[in-house]
Amino acid sequence: MAMVETGQAPVIERGYRNPARPGLRMEVLPFRDLARRLPGEEFRRVHRLDFHQLTLVHSGEATGMVDFVDVPLRPGTLLYIRPGQVQHLPTASGNAPADLDATIVLFTPDFPPRSPATARVTDDAFGPAYWPLGPADHERLRRALADLAAEYTDLPEQDPEITRELLRHLLAALLLRIARLPASDGRAPAVTEEPYRLFRHELERSFAVLRQGHEYAARLGYSLKTLNRACQRATGHTAKQLVDARVMLEAKRLLANTDLPVAAVSARLGFTEPTNFSKFFTRESGLTPGTFRHTQR
Repeated sequence: MAMVETGQAPVIERGYRNPARPGLRMEVLPFRDLARRLPGEEFRRVHRLDFHQLTLVHSGEATGMVDFVDVPLRPGTLLYIRPGQVQHLPTASGNAPADLDATIVLFTPDFPPRSPATARVTDDAFGPAYWPLGPADHERLRRALADLAAEYTDLPEQDPEITRELLRHLLAALLLRIARLPASDGRAPAVTEEPYRLFRHELERSFAVLRQGHEYAARLGYSLKTLNRACQRATGHTAKQLVDARVMLEAKRLLANTDLPVAAVSARLGFTEPTNFSKFFTRESGLTPGTFRHTQR
């Protein structure tokens, strides 16, 4: 399996490794092969990856989890796990491994050719975790994955340099198809405007330091009105709402994935007092930090 355990309970940290094609930073496999590689107890644990995982469900039903949000998996569902996100692998009722007919693609961030359009899918921390596809989109992506899987299987029999390059571009084409999918709420895919694109990258660097929308606007050289307009067109939320959402996500990851005291989590996220962090977390989630940690374990 293209995963290596490096962490401690409750979350398994996994770095990329492809045992079948050493040196190739992409793998295509059926979900059932993935499920067979993991013991039952490990399958039910929470995982965090440092690579991308795409899953297209063809038949069967299950429930997954991405960053503490349950995701219903049905025929035609496309699931996308980005590096750093935590996930619970798909399970059926009773928390047993799901019986899904699904295709999985694993790849490192540096494998597909980069472009502004593919980055809209791969780099957006607020991008959709899943899409419930209609029959036409499902069939289109299924064919694209079949081409990718065929080239992956044929790699030992073909010119390796040419085939690796072909795999990179087939994966990029798949990401471009995903980039033009409507959001899971039915909204058309938004054009990523420059202010939002720059904000998104700055937010990943500075969410523990800059907490107000106007601070990001000033750093990026835009008015707050311009920044908010770009953020709302891309996500439906203001810059301040996106900052708070990113801080909450990191707080949940730290509380669920580490044994850091709440006060240490508070300091890492830039709060001057643990009580301020607790008030913020409770207001945003409805749970105290301690209660949230307990529910995840």
